[in-house]
Amino acid sequence: MNNTLLVVDDEEGFGTFVAEVAEGLDYKTRVTTNGREFIKAFKAEKPSVVVMDVVMPGMDGVELAGWLAEQEFDGHVVVVTGYAPLYADLIASQSVAKGMKSVTKLLKPLRAKALRAALTFDDGAD
Repeated sequence: MNNTLLVVDDEEGFGTFVAEVAEGLDYKTRVTTNGREFIKAFKAEKPSVVVMDVVMPGMDGVELAGWLAEQEFDGHVVVVTGYAPLYADLIASQSVAKGMKSVTKLLKPLRAKALRAALTFDDGAD
């Protein structure tokens, strides 16, 4: 099984936090800080899990979710936002409508426990 995780978040510290938690769960991780870098890494890495921020300069999470759907990405997507939860809801509903199978929404500030639950696909995330 491909256990590769790709993060896109314009806050490098948050990306590092996600990578550290994911590596503790035996994921091979890569952190990107913008949409263009994410797309390049996605094509190279072929991740099984994507963790993405919603509000970023340039290409935002809504655009990236649309791009992932165009790629017929069948992995797990974790959408994270520090802004209005409606942004994450929009991406999740749009992604599912476009055929993506698995979308989890998390709000910043994020606890490691909630992130671990999302990355192990445990519905008990709090």
